[in-house]
Amino acid sequence: MSDQTIWGNDLYDTLVEEGVTLFSYVPDGGHKVMIQRSLDDPRVRSVPLTTEEEGVAMAAGAHLGGIKAVLLMQSSGAGNCINMLSLVANGQFPFVCFVTMRGTFGEENPWQVPMGLAVRPALESIGVVCLPVERPDEVAMTARAALAMAYKSRCGVAVLLSQKLIGAKAF
Repeated sequence: MSDQTIWGNDLYDTLVEEGVTLFSYVPDGGHKVMIQRSLDDPRVRSVPLTTEEEGVAMAAGAHLGGIKAVLLMQSSGAGNCINMLSLVANGQFPFVCFVTMRGTFGEENPWQVPMGLAVRPALESIGVVCLPVERPDEVAMTARAALAMAYKSRCGVAVLLSQKLIGAKAF
């Protein structure tokens, strides 16, 4: 497990440097640094969601308005988005999400395991490219790659922040 205050701040700074001004999220401890920074930063807009699929629609609207957006969610929310992600595939707009993974490395909560194992195959089956991150030194580089790929290729990209990076939660 790494220190989220270090990689979370690095990730936030990278996203803002790359022009992201809209952060949508479903509250999640794995994203606490980015959520708090986006709430405190007057240069960006931070929008809490009731469900993750709202973030897909928000990204579509942001793109139409010329705004770069990212969605922050936990792996359990990926399943909620599958139907809405057809909007990305058919609308061919850039979509970037950061997924804090559960149900994998060191998971103690059996309810997290099925979706944790299904995230990558489910996202890839709907056309979202998955870029896993396991080490703090990969976070900023992967974020830049995800943004470049999504915004230049008009596709969906999910950065999967592994449990090795965020740490397994005790159950």
